[in-house]
Amino acid sequence: MKNVLALGDSYTIGESVPEHGRWVEQWASLMRNQGHAIAQPITLIAKNGWSTDELQQAIVEYGPLGQFDLVTLLIGVNNQYRGLPFDRYRREFVELLKTARDAVGGRAECVQVLSFPDWGQTPFGRLSGRDLHAVSAETDTYNQYAMSVCQAQDVAFLDITELTRGHQNDPAMHALDGLHPSAAMYGFWAGALLCTGTFGRL
Repeated sequence: MKNVLALGDSYTIGESVPEHGRWVEQWASLMRNQGHAIAQPITLIAKNGWSTDELQQAIVEYGPLGQFDLVTLLIGVNNQYRGLPFDRYRREFVELLKTARDAVGGRAECVQVLSFPDWGQTPFGRLSGRDLHAVSAETDTYNQYAMSVCQAQDVAFLDITELTRGHQNDPAMHALDGLHPSAAMYGFWAGALLCTGTFGRL
């Protein structure tokens, strides 16, 4: 039985969608359908609004993580949204990735990182009054940095940002709050993770 730890923020907990609609839950269901023994429940350390430092603090408060078979990490959008220093994100992302690797005994192939969506390309974003070109550019900067760190450490990185941008004008892809993805969009993430993630090859 494979134990999974999911680290993140509102995208990991599936804000505004039911629990079974979360991408990590949909992915686990797809894996089980293919015969993989994924333990229930999945352990989540994630909360709406968390930035990298808040996730770090929550992990400390959680206590010793123990050993997992797979860890997923999706974090950073709230750093960008709040305008926190990018250098701080750079440092804390590397630290969080180390935490994720430690939780699987240092096995890089057992860690899966996801990019975060471009929140500016949502109904909420379009009404926010923010410079949406700047939001998109900053989103790319954050995600490209995370991808480069993952590549250097042989950690799998899944880009879901372009996937969400490709459906920006489809109301069915957005939750009722106009900001977060719908369960249908999370289903696309889960399917992409099933096809490109490393866990299926373990």
